[in-house]
Parts: sequence; structure tokens; C-alpha cells
Amino acid sequence: MAEDDAVGPSNLARDAASDGGRDVDPVRIDGESLTPEDVALVARHDAPVELTPEGRERVRTARERIADVVDSGEAVYGVNTGFGELVDERIAPDELERLQHNLLRSHASGAGPELEREAVRAMLLTRLNALAKGYSGVRPVVVDHLVAMLNEGINPAIRSRGSLGASGDLAPLAHMALVLIGEGAADVETADGVRRLPGEEALATVGLEPLSLAPKEGLALINGTQLTVGLAALLVVDAERLLEAADAAGALTTEVTMSSTVPAHPILQEVRPHVGHRESAERIRALTADSEIVESHRNCDRVQDAYSLRCLPQVHGAVRDAVAHLREAVAVELDSATDNPLVFDAADADPRASGTDRAAVLSGGNFHGEPLALRLDYVATALTELAAIAERRIDRILNPNLQEPHLPPFLAPESGVQSGYMIAQYTAASLVNENRSLGRPSIDNTPVSGGQEDHVSMSAQSAVHARTALANARHVVATELCAATEAAEYVDDDLAHGTGTGAVTDLVRETVPPLTEDRPLTDDVERVAALIADGTVDRTVVDALASTE
Repeated sequence: MAEDDAVGPSNLARDAASDGGRDVDPVRIDGESLTPEDVALVARHDAPVELTPEGRERVRTARERIADVVDSGEAVYGVNTGFGELVDERIAPDELERLQHNLLRSHASGAGPELEREAVRAMLLTRLNALAKGYSGVRPVVVDHLVAMLNEGINPAIRSRGSLGASGDLAPLAHMALVLIGEGAADVETADGVRRLPGEEALATVGLEPLSLAPKEGLALINGTQLTVGLAALLVVDAERLLEAADAAGALTTEVTMSSTVPAHPILQEVRPHVGHRESAERIRALTADSEIVESHRNCDRVQDAYSLRCLPQVHGAVRDAVAHLREAVAVELDSATDNPLVFDAADADPRASGTDRAAVLSGGNFHGEPLALRLDYVATALTELAAIAERRIDRILNPNLQEPHLPPFLAPESGVQSGYMIAQYTAASLVNENRSLGRPSIDNTPVSGGQEDHVSMSAQSAVHARTALANARHVVATELCAATEAAEYVDDDLAHGTGTGAVTDLVRETVPPLTEDRPLTDDVERVAALIADGTVDRTVVDALASTE
């Protein structure tokens, strides 16, 4: 492929990619406007990508600046020096290509299971976008290869463990970049299925030649936060969907346990105006609007409900705020230059630069994952709390010592000979316990590279833990939806659900039949968890509420 050839959407049938049944337009890569939703579209739904003319021009300009630096003979880290503690080792001009290739080979030393497909594609996309920002100094042919790999379904085999989240996600990104030089391995998607091929053969399937890396390019490919931010972007999308499902589950549990919606009264939020608190309270009110079940016991003798129901807006709202805090950081990070060193126009870096100076190469720490690591650990904690309060509501539905008289113990039609949902709550409790035991990697530190890299963020491990916490929380919330829908079978048939809770009950019932006798519940819960994950629960609620406006 010629260095200047533009690469847009592939010739494969990727323009038929869809999310929820709609056609997906190409995601335009310019280094300035990538969003978490874009990452999900490309990583999960094969939306095609295309480099914008503006992005291409920025890449070209940055490359010219690096070429000027190389020609000057000035010592620049990673361009003509060694790496890490070997920063003082000067590299001869005829060894510069070998330096970049050896960097990829030596740093591809990851461990653990391979990343799943969506994580690999998220890494490819976010690294492409960071390079397109125009401060890394790679040639256009490098970004063209990344575009082609995404559009043609070439997914490098990447080990999931090994990143310290400072100097970037080095080991995982090195495994990714090896394929660009014809080494490593990749899964190639063809009409006949997926084939694992060596890097050079994988590139050849779509007419690409392995790259011979120019100065700085190897470092630019691996020095960044792309595993962390790719996973974090997907996490933001998933967590927001989970929050909507959790509000729906909590609203339905409020109904079937004959609890009160007064804790969602707007005047309570007015005097404690946290954003997430207000949003969850508004959602509970909307979900239970016109609920005859709620109205049926509004004047009962109970003064207050248990905290898991009464404090739902406060707890769910706090989780909303945590996820919003992560989204803010991810939005910035997706459109940031995160490798080192970075190349700038000389006059922008130093107003005192002479007219003959064209480029300034600055060493810094934009690769450090702390801005994401801290927020990922915060979100992992928040999701653990979301699961914990949902598990307590499940117990309120099932526990014969706590549940309302109209509900049979553990929702078993024949209590004693049947156990109903008893063990589903055990599993939920187990998952909450696992979340609590995950740890918070961002507070750890292990110096490396002879002490040169003496503080690291562990951001990639924070992302892995947060994704585990989310998957566990999603199963717990799905369990609550299943149990609350089952409990609705014991509510007076003459009483209607709320606008939103009725739609959610119907959705779950389309997937999970009533419990007439004991059966394994794993598949039931996992099917509902899948409806949460793909946004079906969220869309169902939104559509139901919109129909009443």
C-alpha cells in the first residue's frame, strides 16, 4: 500500500453493521471527537472507520517534524536512544529501524488469557485515534494499516495481563503492534469463519505488507493508555445501561413488596440536590407513574420502608455520579495524545524558538494512567454497592421473615418441597462478596526499569477489576428483575403496574416463564442479564415512558 493512499471503510460488508437493527455510519477518526459510544459501535458492532482529511494532515505534519529532529542528530528519547533506564544509550542511525522492531519484540511479554475480540478492537481504535491527533510522529501508512485491520477484521492476539498503566499499556500494545511488522498472530475474519494466522499471513489476506518501522513509530504504537481507555469506554456504556436496569428493578421491587415511592418525592431532592440522586428519583417516579399497586397501599400503617428501598435514590444516584465521573475522564482520554515523547511546532512549545526551528520534542508523562485508574477503582466500588443494595432487595422479596404476606417463602409455589428462588439469592450474595474482594489496584505501586519508572498506576488492572464488578452486578440486578417479576404473579390481578414497571415485567416475561415448579435458574437470569447488556431493558423503559408524554 502506498504511504499516502487513503483508507476508508473496507470492501467487506461492514457497512451493514448494526446496533439495534439500524445501519451504522462510519466512525470518523480525527483525534478530536471519539466517544465511548463510537468505541462500542466499532468494537462490538463492526462499524467501519475512516481517517478524516484533517486527521491525515495532522499525522503528516507530525511526521515531518520527527524527520527534522532525526536529521538534526539531536538526542531524543525513543527516537535515537534506548528506553527506560537505557535512556542514555545513543543509537547509531543505521540501527534505528532495528531499535523500533526490537522494542515491540521485547515488550510483547504479556501473560494471562487473551483479550476478547471487543477489547482488541477497542485498543486498535483508540490507538488509531490517539495517533490521528498529530503529536506522535508516525507516518500515514501506520494509521492506514490500523484502519485496514479494523475494517477487514484482523484482530491481533493480545495477552490481557502485563500492563502497569504507566509508560502506557506497554505489553498489551506491543502484542497488538507486532502484527503490523508481520510478527505475532491475529485472528482473521473471513466468510468461512475466524482463522488464527501469523502476523504476516494475516496482513496478506487483505493485501497489506508488513511495515518497516521508522524512528519513533514503535514507541508511538505502544506508549499509551489504550487498553485502559478502551476497556473504560466500553465500561461506561455498560454501566449506564446497568443503572437504568437497576432503577427499573428497584421500582418493580418497590411495587411487589408494597413499599412506598415517597422517597422519590421531588422535594427531597430539592433539599439535597446531588445530580445522580435527582436522576434516579425522577426515574423511579416515572417508572411507577399510574401504578395502581402503589396506590393500593398508600395509606397503610407502615411508616417507613427498609433502607434498601427507602434509600434507593440516594444509593443508585451515588453510583450514577461515579459513572458520570468516569465518563468525564474517558471522554478526555479518548481524544488525548498519550505517548512519550510528543512532537510539537517549535513556536507553540517555546515562543523563544528561532525561525529555523520547526519542531520541539518534549518528554513528559501523558502515558500515566492515574486519571483513569482512580476513577475506575471508584466505579468498581460504586458498582459493588449497586449489587449490594440489589441483593438486599432480593432478600426482601424472598425471605419469609421479611417479605409481605401475599408472597410465598422464596417465591416457591409449593414451599418446602420446592425452593423457588432461594439459591438465586445465594449466588447474588456470592457475587457481591467477590466484588468486595477485588481490591483497588490504583493504590499499589511497583517500581520497574531499574527505578527509572518508579511510580505506576496499575490502570489496566483497575479496568479489568471494574469490568468484573460490572458483570457481577449485572447478574445481581438481573436476578432482582427475575425475582420481582415472579413476585408480581402474586399481586392482585386487578391492580395495574406503573407505566415503566409494567413494560419491564412484560419484557422479562417474554424471556423467563413463571415458576410453576423448581428448575435451574441460571439460564433465566443470564437471559435477562443479556437484555441489560445489549440495552434492551433501557430501550424498553425509554419507549414506554415516551408513549405517555
